[in-house]
Amino acid sequence: MNTTTIVIFAVVLAVILIALGLIALLWRHRSRRLRQQFGPEYKYAVRKYGDARKAEAELAAREKRVRKLEIRPLAQGEQSRFAEGWRNIQARFVDEPSKALSEADGLIKEVMQTRGYPVGDFDQRAADVSVDHPNVVTNYRAGREIAARNKSGKATTEDLRQAMMHYRSLIEELMEVGEPVTVKETIR
Repeated sequence: MNTTTIVIFAVVLAVILIALGLIALLWRHRSRRLRQQFGPEYKYAVRKYGDARKAEAELAAREKRVRKLEIRPLAQGEQSRFAEGWRNIQARFVDEPSKALSEADGLIKEVMQTRGYPVGDFDQRAADVSVDHPNVVTNYRAGREIAARNKSGKATTEDLRQAMMHYRSLIEELMEVGEPVTVKETIR
């Protein structure tokens, strides 16, 4: 090998190493951003998909999908109507907990649809809402799991109460408008 060949080889090798270093740096930055954005949902996705790379691909795909949707905040009148519905559901829980839980699930779907989220499949709803509300999607899944147990007669009244609390955390976030304090005061 002559000197020119060695220099060319060294330059090409250096360029490849720099490119690999940049790719690794970008990957770490993307991982950190997804971990920060999705919080507990990041850990859920890693458990579900078996490794961080697959989980991150799924979370990035969710993000891309939701960004194409026209998600909007509720208008004040819509928020008031949904808050009234939530109060009625909570009041009904005392006498008919099973029915109230079913109605709460329906109200969540209605709020999501009004805001612009697709509401077909539960798993897709949870995935979509996780982009903007990652800290409460765990509660949504937990509430839904209890609701499924309730349909088969395997949930206690305490379980149903827990499900309502899980649903409340999601509905509070979904119903926030300009002044969240008003929303939370209205809901409680």
